[in-house]
Amino acid sequence: MSVDYELADMMDAVFANHREKHPTSPAVDRDLWQHLDELGLVRLTGAEQLGGSGAGWYEAAELLSATVRHGIRIPLAEHDLLACWLLDVTGLPSDGAVRTVCMLDKTGRATAVPWAATVDRVVLVWRADGQHRVADVAAGELDITPGTNLIGEPRDTVTADLVGLQSAPAALALIDQLRLKSGLVRAIQVCAALDRIVQLCIEHVGSRIQFGRPLSKFQAVQHLVSDIAAEAALARAATEAALSAGVAHQWSADHLKFLVAVARSCAGHAASIVVRNAHQVHGAIGTTREHRLHEFSRAALAWRSEFGSMRYWDDQVTDAALYASAGGLWGLISG
Repeated sequence: MSVDYELADMMDAVFANHREKHPTSPAVDRDLWQHLDELGLVRLTGAEQLGGSGAGWYEAAELLSATVRHGIRIPLAEHDLLACWLLDVTGLPSDGAVRTVCMLDKTGRATAVPWAATVDRVVLVWRADGQHRVADVAAGELDITPGTNLIGEPRDTVTADLVGLQSAPAALALIDQLRLKSGLVRAIQVCAALDRIVQLCIEHVGSRIQFGRPLSKFQAVQHLVSDIAAEAALARAATEAALSAGVAHQWSADHLKFLVAVARSCAGHAASIVVRNAHQVHGAIGTTREHRLHEFSRAALAWRSEFGSMRYWDDQVTDAALYASAGGLWGLISG
């Protein structure tokens, strides 16, 4: 995985400057969104002929990681990688509106929909008459009950009247891709949060003096930090493996579901160890609102249960291992 250095540096600079001037907001910051749109980052992976920037998932992953590093909460993944992508592949038109996506149950309802109460439009996915349908609906036409996740991001309940909606059919393969891409998005974000936690811990133990010497000189602290770094590295390795396979095989590799499940499982379990150890390393200061640790520890815990719970993804890994043919498990792992 490689991203142009200048592009990555520009992304970091944009979010660092915004964070310095504005506090994090649970709503979509329209000024920031407009600035990102002018830079071509809102539809980073959209085709150029459709008004996008023509970049790929590696660049998108770097963009998402940059938002996490600087504590910026904004629905770039939901808009670009999920909602607008789905409109493009199903032939439905899109415009400059801010979007999110959700999958409705048979009653026309979805819970914990990211950003639904704060975006302009919601791309709905549902199953009817033996096939999946996709519709792009103004948020004002939906019944939306606001809610939040652990870090205050909108996670809302959406109810839609599906009768008479202008929609397009979507093949099952597209819906499978949507599920996998959604799951991988959260793995990327969790990994970025864990990496930032590692950085904060290293900075803290190197500068904090206790009993006349830095915390980094205490063996017990060294063990805590090494476990943090190892778990974060494992989660990132699994996530990058899934992302690389998705990109290389255009999101249709036979083993991609297994790789995404492994990424989500590793990231979810890593979050438990990293968050616990990091707060032990920081002590009382790490529990204060003023310290930034909670921005990343709570984010990792919130995101690991979205677009599929930890138990769901653990079960996917277990099922794949149990039902693999003789020698098939190694094939899943190695690709």
